[in-house]
Amino acid sequence: MTKRTSAKYKIDRRMGENIWGRPKSPVNRREYGPGQHGQRRKGKLSDFGLQLRAKQKLKGYYGDLTEKQFRRIFADAERRKGDTGENLIGLLEQRLDAVVYRAKFVATVFAARQFVNHGHVTVNGKRVNIPSYRVQEGDVIEVREKSKQMAALLEATQLAERDVPDYVEADHSKMTATFVRIPGLGDVPYAVQMEPNLVIEYYAQN
Repeated sequence: MTKRTSAKYKIDRRMGENIWGRPKSPVNRREYGPGQHGQRRKGKLSDFGLQLRAKQKLKGYYGDLTEKQFRRIFADAERRKGDTGENLIGLLEQRLDAVVYRAKFVATVFAARQFVNHGHVTVNGKRVNIPSYRVQEGDVIEVREKSKQMAALLEATQLAERDVPDYVEADHSKMTATFVRIPGLGDVPYAVQMEPNLVIEYYAQN
């Protein structure tokens, strides 16, 4: 098992939920956390514990972002007009690696980060290799010509376990995707319930 796959499954088990809805998640077989004491960890969580878990779940979902990265995105969401929780989700979904994942060019968020890092995509015709690059409404993301026949790419587009959401228009015959609009919480096809309101509470107290 690769380090990335191992990390992905560890996040699932730590949360006790199959956060990406993957058929192979170990949570489908055992609901306790990782490690030798995982089975004893089912106590009732405090308010702080619930808030922390909501933050860890959201951070983990987008490829296990660092605290520094996540806090920066949260601070940006807080500065913007409107609901901070909705803003936070919108900013996370604007990440280039998230859009590549939503367009089903890759199978996982972790693979999306690597795919972007290795220079396989362009945004509006320009090569971008920064996973955190913020995509804007109307931007066109395309897989570079020499990368379009990659086996992992072709397999990912055939995955039946998830659909492309309506705020991304994907054309798998051309390997292009258009970021149509910034989604709200209710638009994002999370496999489990995300609670940005608890993330706001966490940062308000810490």
